[in-house]
Order: sequence, then structure tokens, then C-alpha cells
Amino acid sequence: MQKKYLPSKHRPKQARATNQKKTSWGPVASWYDTMLADTESYQRKVILPNLLRLLDIKKGTRMIDIACGQGFFTNEFARNGARITGTDISPELIAIAKKDSPKEAGFAVSPADTLSFAKNDSVDAVTIILAIQNINPIHTVFRECFRVLRAGGTLNMVMNHPSFRIPKSSDWQFDAGANTQYRRISRYLSESRAEIEMHPGDKKNAAKTISFHRPLQVYIKNLTNAGFLIDRLEEWASHKKSGRGPRQTAEDTARKEIPLFLFLRARKNTLSK
Repeated sequence: MQKKYLPSKHRPKQARATNQKKTSWGPVASWYDTMLADTESYQRKVILPNLLRLLDIKKGTRMIDIACGQGFFTNEFARNGARITGTDISPELIAIAKKDSPKEAGFAVSPADTLSFAKNDSVDAVTIILAIQNINPIHTVFRECFRVLRAGGTLNMVMNHPSFRIPKSSDWQFDAGANTQYRRISRYLSESRAEIEMHPGDKKNAAKTISFHRPLQVYIKNLTNAGFLIDRLEEWASHKKSGRGPRQTAEDTARKEIPLFLFLRARKNTLSK
């Protein structure tokens, strides 16, 4: 195990204040850890199997998992053979991540755009899973990913689908006449910022996080400006099913047809730099 890739004891400098500090999930670290313990979670049933298929991790694959939270995906990738460093700006989440982690997994408290522990051209793959919508700005993050990736290395992102899951501007609706469940979208092209209550209705536990909506073209433009070529896009639907009832068929059909998650893979294009 080479420490330049797995700096479990090394802590990068917190170089400057960033918007990422305002969006940290540190205050809800315990809740998030409990949520991921659910064996029927989207993370376990939808996202992890698809990522393992697409990443095709080999023994010794060098990886960085940005905004790793409590290390669920970092540790799973390590168990599949990756030499990986998980980073997060929240020390509370990193403390949870380090518990019972495999020796192939190291962790560092670090902003997403300052991976100071990683050398240029040193990593095979970078992942940002269900986190890019909580990070602002994104162009500096993509440039940093480009720096640490080797030629042909990949940036792999999973996000709430920006076309169908727009904070405070989208929701499920039901058309009783047509017996159809559908997704209502009231805005899409405009970028927006929304405060999300993590425990709605609980006045004693009023923790909030910030979510940023960006149309798909914003991600594409920022990735290409950073020097990446997008070579894979997939859309993933829910695995869940409704219980018996008058809306069961409509709800299950909507789940299959309207994806919750978007996967984007961008490859380092050395011809552009």
C-alpha cells in the first residue's frame, strides 16, 4: 500500500473557505449513517451494483472518492480491490468512515476542489456519488479531478437526475382520470439553490443542507471546459414497488419510466491540454 494514494494519517490543508463548508453534511452525520444501514436503500440496491459494473475495478485500481460521506462506497470499492482514498469536508463523516474500513481504504478531510494529497496524473478513477448537487462551484472541482487523473482516467458521477428531481420545483402528481402518476416539473433551465430540511416537522432538529440545481448542459459545459470527454451516460430507476392498492400499477409504472438518478462518465482527454 502506497501512502501517496492512501493517506489515512495525512490530512490536506484546509486552504481557504469555500461554499462547500456551508453545504457540509457534518451536522446530520449520524442520521446519514443510520439511513445507509437500510438494506433496501437506493445506495445498496441501485447505485452500488451499477457502479461496480461500470467501474470494473481491478486489484490495485487507484481511486479517489470525493465527498465520500461516511465511506459506504469508498469501503465497498476497497473490498473489491481498489486502492482508494475517500475525502469529505466533514470531519464528523470522515470519523465514521474510518471505523471498520478495509486496509486498502484511506480517508482525508478535504474540500472537493483541493486534493492536495494526490499527485498529478496519479489516479485511475474518481467518483462523486450523490454529492455534486451539494457542491458549489463545480468548475474548480472538475479541474482538480482532471489534474489528479492519469491519461484516459475517468471521472464517474452519480447525481439526482437534474431533469426530474429539481429541489422545490418538482414532485409526484396523480391524474385520477387517466389513472397515471407523473412527474411535475415547474422549472428546469434556470440554475437554483435550495435549503433542504433534513428532518421536516422536527423543530428541535432543524438541520439543513444546501442543494444546487443545474440543467444537464451546465454539467456538460463545465466538464468539457475542464478537458474531459463524456463517454457514458445512464439513467437509473427505482427498485421499489408499491403495496397493493388502487394506485399500485400507476405508481410502479412511473417508477420504471421516470429515472431518479443520472450517471455520467467523463474521460481525461489529454489532447485538450
